Amino acid sequence: MSRVAVTGLGLVCALGKNVAECWPLIQRGESRIRPLADPGTPPYRFTHGAEVLDFRPEEHFSEKDLLVLERFALLAALAAREAVAQSGISFQGELADRSGVITGTSVGGQFSEEQGYVRIYREKIPKVAPLTIPRTMSNAGASRISLEFGIHGPSYTVSTACSSSNHSIGQAYWMVRNGQLTAAIAGGSEAVFAEGLLRAWEAMRVVSPEPCKPFAADRRGLSLGEGAGMLVLENWEHAQARGAKILGEIIGFGMSSDAHHITQPCEDGPANAMNWALRDAGLTPDAVDYINAHGTGTQANDVTESQAIRRVFGSKADSLPVSSSKSIHGHTLGAAGAIEAVVSLLALQHGIVPPTANISSVDPACPIRVIHTEPLAAPLETAISNTFAFGGLNACLVMRRVRS
Repeated sequence: MSRVAVTGLGLVCALGKNVAECWPLIQRGESRIRPLADPGTPPYRFTHGAEVLDFRPEEHFSEKDLLVLERFALLAALAAREAVAQSGISFQGELADRSGVITGTSVGGQFSEEQGYVRIYREKIPKVAPLTIPRTMSNAGASRISLEFGIHGPSYTVSTACSSSNHSIGQAYWMVRNGQLTAAIAGGSEAVFAEGLLRAWEAMRVVSPEPCKPFAADRRGLSLGEGAGMLVLENWEHAQARGAKILGEIIGFGMSSDAHHITQPCEDGPANAMNWALRDAGLTPDAVDYINAHGTGTQANDVTESQAIRRVFGSKADSLPVSSSKSIHGHTLGAAGAIEAVVSLLALQHGIVPPTANISSVDPACPIRVIHTEPLAAPLETAISNTFAFGGLNACLVMRRVRS
């Protein structure tokens, strides 16, 4: 089996529209969970979210593109462009057939769907926009990316709620490692600030009225966010042969199902996913230097994840640095794994564990080493990035710093 290199990273979220804009805020733990641009009428029970406020689609896409593509697909394409540009890869000739696009999203095109419902049920107009279907379909981002770069290999979308992107990256990793693909664009995107979806989250009563505080003693729930993260994965030898700069390496992937409850997590599933990921990477728990936690800020998730980390890593959990970047870019649902994979790779590159923002004290019920207040400079070699989803679907990636 082949080693799998990461040769390109793309990121757009509330922190910025590219990696260079986002990384300084990530490493400082500077939150961009801010008051909602539209607080709702009547106001939502929560007042904050991580919106990409300065994204102007017309600056990046043609008028024709904007007719066909929803916000989540636009964000996906923008992140993919950055990743491909950094990689320097060109999907020409045989490589076009030997490359794929695997993306993750949870809710797809919510805005067009809502507009259609408004026309039918509120305005009593029995016709919706003719491009409603292609705008709402969850694979719109993957399809746009494959079209834009001329990629003819397998292109599809995984939808497993908040684990969608880790599942997509993990599958792409396995396909490149096993020789089914030479290269892949993998990641995910989400755009959640549509009224109907916000009302649905409001009804669940898990969204914090203030910026989220993962693992904090006084946490009150999650904060929603939007954005996209994309990675270019490549056969190691192919990347070396064309002189690509290798930014990191994916070395393991694990997934599991709780088979327990549709919304309440349990310790077994996350622990199993981390163990499977380590086994896939051929590592023992002692080899891990950093965990980018799922860390949503809800009461149930943070305690359960802490217990799972404790089960897998034992006494090492006392010293193993853990942080949740959701405290600065929000919970981006289906895009979470992709954005956090980018964060994890940047942490490995720079030897910095980003702090978990907004915390004054860690909950004693979370007996792990949560890095907060200040970033931690440390010699990082290997990181795990966790995602755990409603439905009990868990996916974990293991990444390694490029060895000089």
